[in-house]
Amino acid sequence: MPAVTVENPLTLPRVAAPAEAVARPVLAVTTAPSGFEGEGFPVRRAFAGINYRYLDPFIMMDQMGEVEYAPGEPKGTPWHPHRGFETVTYIIDGIFDHQDSNGGGGTITNGDTQWMTAGSGLLHIEAPPESLVMSGGLFHGLQLWVNLPARDKMMAPRYQDIRGGNVQLLTSPDGGALLRVIAGELDGHQGPGITHTPITMIHATLAAGAEITLPWREDFNGLAYVLAGRGAVGAERRPVHLGQTAVFGNGGSLTVRADEKQDAHTPDLEVVLLGGQPIREPMAHYGPFVMNTREELQQAFEDFQKGRLGTIPAVHGMTAGGPAGA
Repeated sequence: MPAVTVENPLTLPRVAAPAEAVARPVLAVTTAPSGFEGEGFPVRRAFAGINYRYLDPFIMMDQMGEVEYAPGEPKGTPWHPHRGFETVTYIIDGIFDHQDSNGGGGTITNGDTQWMTAGSGLLHIEAPPESLVMSGGLFHGLQLWVNLPARDKMMAPRYQDIRGGNVQLLTSPDGGALLRVIAGELDGHQGPGITHTPITMIHATLAAGAEITLPWREDFNGLAYVLAGRGAVGAERRPVHLGQTAVFGNGGSLTVRADEKQDAHTPDLEVVLLGGQPIREPMAHYGPFVMNTREELQQAFEDFQKGRLGTIPAVHGMTAGGPAGA
């Protein structure tokens, strides 16, 4: 699980919560069910079963893989629409191509992130490049959906290409953890992702036995999802392992610890830490659309069916101006 690493974390800025910060308690630990997405790639549904009031402004998150594809097996998603939110695709291992009907897109690989603001609506496709399909290989990533407030849901679409080398790297006081700040800020250190809804997204790697207690904005929620390994969360050391999400309560700091012994194939604890400012608006979510009311959802489907969310570029075998298929 390379993502972005450094030889000596102690050369990085160090962060730790102040001693007086109130520790966030662990409200729940849930286990993600497994399923399939797109053309059939395996995912874990990280937020399944968690009440939305603890997730807001996050909508859903899928862990894609980790899977070792044989030649001919890699899969992606067909062209599909979105409106009303942002998609964040973070590739840890492997490679993915993206293109949207607004002109955005590119190739993302180890440690890269594509941040797509769907806003008023667009079509997009995500797929492994032909070279990966032919060769097979390791694939592992995340896709996170971040809600937009009602005032921004119909904004113009936007695409951000965040290279792994641009993320803000930090460490714990003893150097036992590598913190990659993808978006938002941690203790005054800013990540590269530009967000409409205030959030923080961090990929943390903790060596066996390492512990972090990080300052956390009190107006944000707090979530920790385990990508690999095993450990504990909160001052109460609630056990967590691969595929589990911890929901934190209120407070000014959150704690994650890696177990002293990890599995042979997973030497470290890998965890994604998420925090965001709740929007606290009604949410209507169905399929690829996230709006505020049922009527807005119906309008989104109608606009898609009438080709108002964009067209598939002709290079993909469709004449310009033709509506996309469902």
